[in-house]
Amino acid sequence: MAEERVMRVAAVVGAISLAALAVIHAQAADRQQSLVFSSDRSGAWRIWTVRPDGSGLAQLSRGAAEGEQDVDPAISPDGRRILFTSTRGGAAGVWVMAADGSDARRICDGDQAEWSPDGRTIVLRRGGRIFARDLAAGSEKPVTPADWTGCSGPTFSPDGKTVAFARLQDGSNAIYIVSADGGQPRLVFGQKGACEPHFSPDGARIVYETETHLWTIAPDGTGNRPLTYFGGVQRYGRFSPDGSQVVFCQAPSPQGPWELYVIPSAGGSPRRVTEGGSDMYPDWR
Repeated sequence: MAEERVMRVAAVVGAISLAALAVIHAQAADRQQSLVFSSDRSGAWRIWTVRPDGSGLAQLSRGAAEGEQDVDPAISPDGRRILFTSTRGGAAGVWVMAADGSDARRICDGDQAEWSPDGRTIVLRRGGRIFARDLAAGSEKPVTPADWTGCSGPTFSPDGKTVAFARLQDGSNAIYIVSADGGQPRLVFGQKGACEPHFSPDGARIVYETETHLWTIAPDGTGNRPLTYFGGVQRYGRFSPDGSQVVFCQAPSPQGPWELYVIPSAGGSPRRVTEGGSDMYPDWR
């Protein structure tokens, strides 16, 4: 009996220790990682950074003229550069800067740019179509068919072979996948105004938004399930580098104000990261 009690106590202590280690590991990961996002907390929309635990809030981009806006940040695979959309110079274009906010330069016309897994190519939206641009050569090729307009939110799959995007047609968005070399897109999901798709790091799931909430779905269109179901509006979901969490922004209504939250990718209770101003378009590094 005494030995049995000792074994039970040891098992409980072991379980508690494992749980404590899991919490410590998550806290350490939060300290090592950081988020980039757009915020109007300084007046105009600029690119900011913060750790997932809410610490280390700092402004990265600084416009040269009043009224210029910086939005849609996307971190390069090596973490050294950030793509973003800016109205600097009077017209929306794709820009890139160093991870610390320095050395900002314009790449091309367009917006909503995203990196390929090797960092050599970007996909972007221009004129309602999706294009892929070789950064070294400066050459481009269309990804979506010539007669497909209303496309938005392109993003590479983790293996770089396909691109997911949304298309507005007949008043509602739908999610498609197309070869990164171009071709005929394949419908993934066409209900609830689905848009803003982003792959999980292993490519097994896509997180996307509807008019009000976030859902995840397999690239073949199966296994569709809700991730958020709270009051208000949740948008712009992105998986963490290890796929265990999703960052998103939430507001009481589509008009804002927006705050960043993190939630387990399998579902659960969200944790607020920011407050004050409006914080949108998060990405994770």
